[in-house]
Amino acid sequence: MDEVRPTSGAPAHGLVPLFPPGLQAIYGECRRLYPEQANPLQVTAIVKYWLGGPDPLDYISMYRSMGCPAQDIEEHWHYVSFGLSDLYGDNRVHEFTGADGPSGFGFELTFRLKREVGETAPPTWPAELMQGLARYVFQSENTFCSGDHVSWHSPLDNSESRIQHMLLTEDPQMQPIQTPFGTLSFLQIVGVCTEELQAAQQWNGQGILELMRGVKIAGGPWLITDMRRGETIFDIDPHLQQERVDQGIETEGSNLSGVSAKCVWDDLSRPPEDEEDSRSICIGSQQRRLSDKDTEQIRETLRKGLEFNSKAALPPINSQRQQSHERPQSRKDSLESESSAAIVPHELVRTRQLESVHLKFNQESGTLLPLCLRGRLLHGRHFTYKSINGDTAITFVSTGVEGAFATEEHPYAAHGPWLQILLTEEFVEQMLGDLQELNTREETKLPKEYSWPEKKLKISVLPDSVFDNPLQ
Repeated sequence: MDEVRPTSGAPAHGLVPLFPPGLQAIYGECRRLYPEQANPLQVTAIVKYWLGGPDPLDYISMYRSMGCPAQDIEEHWHYVSFGLSDLYGDNRVHEFTGADGPSGFGFELTFRLKREVGETAPPTWPAELMQGLARYVFQSENTFCSGDHVSWHSPLDNSESRIQHMLLTEDPQMQPIQTPFGTLSFLQIVGVCTEELQAAQQWNGQGILELMRGVKIAGGPWLITDMRRGETIFDIDPHLQQERVDQGIETEGSNLSGVSAKCVWDDLSRPPEDEEDSRSICIGSQQRRLSDKDTEQIRETLRKGLEFNSKAALPPINSQRQQSHERPQSRKDSLESESSAAIVPHELVRTRQLESVHLKFNQESGTLLPLCLRGRLLHGRHFTYKSINGDTAITFVSTGVEGAFATEEHPYAAHGPWLQILLTEEFVEQMLGDLQELNTREETKLPKEYSWPEKKLKISVLPDSVFDNPLQ
């Protein structure tokens, strides 16, 4: 349980030195911004994480920012975390590896919340939100980067707000600092609506953040979260979707590398009565299990994607390190680039080349096919559908992807229930034309059938009921 109290500098408690150097370094950056607020309100973990407590952040300080009238930036509350970086340097929480590398995880979290009229003290719910994100980082050891998105699927303040997800960006005022235990930067949480999250997933987080900076209601230059905001940036300016997001996907590609989906695939190369046939992926048949190596690799790919169908215990994270301005992604993608393990077929599972395949998706998954083709394959990348109903997985790869077991000579290849489909750029362009009606955001009459006999490929978009009740 946390408690809220004012603090002056680094508080003394137990065996902790009065002024731990890592803690003091963060306080120093806060004092630079708020010299008149020497004793901010602070949420503190009663039982520290390193003493067995549940909350990784030792403290969250809460400041009252007056904004910047010259830039039309309004007054707000500014929250700063202490604990994702190394505060103590004695290995009680983070392994100390020297001053030249990152301090702890290399960052702390911040959050800017619009101050409501009449508020005299900052709400404390953002502190629990920050603790939740910190728990994810400590448990998964996945760090955050600017442009990452967090699918939260619930109002951030447990109200009825439309602000139900988060993007992360550099704090506009707090500068990276050097501490005796390494360097750290400050990543700001930005609350977003579902439509803005989906646009970030399908395009990229940095692009959506830049659009939000240009819309005062959505946050303005400092990206201040307003939990009462009822309009998305696309409601405010409908042209942003087509002129900025869709065009961005067209020219830059999509950062979405995989989704959890309702999908199956069917090997049409052999008759169904063939006992050696692996049509176990077909609806109604018994599924085979993915190997642990394949499962882990697909999980790592999907970690960067969107989980449509359920709220995870820990929020799915989309890492966009490869999309940073410092390291522009090469057109030549690799399936190995998003997993610690290379794609090496398990010795006990034979990789099979297939002559003809039938892919089946529900409508939600089917509408992502144009994004998969235009935003991923035409940019030399790959895209994976992982079934929520079993171990089935379908990965589309382009000719520029390294490490795939599908090849131009054998474009359909299966490894257990994992199917890879290699599509040439020419075929992708043809498919985009034929699948154009899937671009619409409106409900379409199902089922939809698409077939390319010369390529021995068939795609069906089917009602959810087919996947929910496979034996009917």
